[in-house]
Amino acid sequence: MNPANPLVVQTDRTILVETRHPRFEEARARLAHFAELQKSPEFVHFYRVTPISVWHAAALGEPLDDIVGYLQTASMYPVPPKVIADLGDWYRRYGMLRFERLDGDGRLRLSSSDPAVLAELLESRTVRPLVDAASAVDGAVWFPEANRGVIKHCLTKLGYPVVDEAGYTRGAQLDVALRRVTGGGQPFAPRDYQRRAADAFWLDGSASGGCGVVVLPCGAGKTVVALTAMELVRARTLVLTTNTVAVRQWRRELLDKTTLTAADVGEYTGDQKDVRPVTIATYQILTWRRRKTDPFVHFPLLENADWGLIVYDEVHLLPAPVFRATAAIQARRRLGLTATLVREDGKEGDVFSLIGPKRFEVPWRDLEARGWLASARCYEVRVPMGEVRAAAYRAATRRARSKVAAENEAKLTVVGRLLRHHAGDRVLVIGMYLDQLRVLARTFDLELITGRTPMDARERLFHAFRDGRLRSLCVSKVGNFAIDLPDANVLIQVSGTFGSRQEEAQRLGRVLRPKGDDGGEAVFYTLVSEGSCDEDFSRQRQLFLAEQGYAYEIVAAEDLREAEARA
Repeated sequence: MNPANPLVVQTDRTILVETRHPRFEEARARLAHFAELQKSPEFVHFYRVTPISVWHAAALGEPLDDIVGYLQTASMYPVPPKVIADLGDWYRRYGMLRFERLDGDGRLRLSSSDPAVLAELLESRTVRPLVDAASAVDGAVWFPEANRGVIKHCLTKLGYPVVDEAGYTRGAQLDVALRRVTGGGQPFAPRDYQRRAADAFWLDGSASGGCGVVVLPCGAGKTVVALTAMELVRARTLVLTTNTVAVRQWRRELLDKTTLTAADVGEYTGDQKDVRPVTIATYQILTWRRRKTDPFVHFPLLENADWGLIVYDEVHLLPAPVFRATAAIQARRRLGLTATLVREDGKEGDVFSLIGPKRFEVPWRDLEARGWLASARCYEVRVPMGEVRAAAYRAATRRARSKVAAENEAKLTVVGRLLRHHAGDRVLVIGMYLDQLRVLARTFDLELITGRTPMDARERLFHAFRDGRLRSLCVSKVGNFAIDLPDANVLIQVSGTFGSRQEEAQRLGRVLRPKGDDGGEAVFYTLVSEGSCDEDFSRQRQLFLAEQGYAYEIVAAEDLREAEARA
């Protein structure tokens, strides 16, 4: 045993790290390359090595020897041989299977460096119908190009990811370049990490480049990465994003920072359907249909235009029908953008197989240290429930308890105190339950934006917040992503979507945009009903941010004054 080492590696591939160990920060940063944080109690964090986490490491070029070597040199006890064997097996599977294009007859070739593995996979009832089994010879088999995405998806589920080197259609050419001076007259150039992210996606235009995911924090300029990739690809581009507000923001960025004109950029939403060389659409419009049994009316947008690049904004939110459609368009270059690859539905493997592997990632704290993000203080404020609320909570069904706890009226008092304390700041109040938000808005005379707020009213309120006429704003889940409020520096979360890690990351990201040369500082409060399931959900929500190095200080509501003094 060597207590100077920070890790305890267990046979089930769980890795324990004491948060008070002197080498905790080193271990946290290193494990983020190839493991996933599963639980983060106060004193011990639990990581787990999974096939997907290892394949992402392999795709990013992390050597297997470095991973194993780190575990062996940083573990208190000898690393179980089974862990090393599993790691080696998963790592070697990445790249064992490849797609290639060798002729022009509409077929592709699946080849394997291990013919025995391919023979075994061809016996799978999911794979065999998709390939020409009779063509199998010398570790290779042919298949129709139309099956490209479905086969990748099936093989990933079977534990064998494919490196796709079959190349992509060029798409209709588009003369697009980045400006050196924005439309507003400001000097402009991609930051070094934005340029490296686009280059990692493009891979010099090679057959294995042009698909994959870039992971950057909210506020780090993922849109600029996409614009830089567009300059590299120079082809008609379809951008898919979360809502109409995001569509408008993408359009503004395209016109401000590229040589494209208004005639080049179209919006495809519920309000207008204008297909141009660069078209920005919402996931909602793609998945709209009249009845559940009807086909998706707008899927032809994906297939019929001669796109050379499809950008998936907030790819971690990709709806299942769009996954299925993406399986059919594997000949298009695909760029996914996200702050976190975490999906609460467990479909990280679908993103990996159908959009592509992680091509680039920068830890949040690294960007904070360079002033590209604001630093953040995070507080979990424990708010007691009154007798009536506590009784209602105990009487509620297990399913209903989350809403009863979240809508604790004692949170109103805490919100009031925080609004007074931060009267000189730009404050967002955000929550899940509309009744709770309406009460907050009435009580504190706040403007409220929900999914029912008309688009022109949303834009007017966001603009008023940006230029300082509104100092505080109350928003529902529509504020989770794709709103550009660079001066917001305080966020008060009164309720959240159960244990959603991705939502917590998105919400903190709303206040991380830099506020000066040194990045500035942001404050994030999450209000939690004491002694309720609210606490459990909060711990789960914080997992991804804990993995990125953010710590929540737990504060009782009655002790808030001391925390306010520090904030």
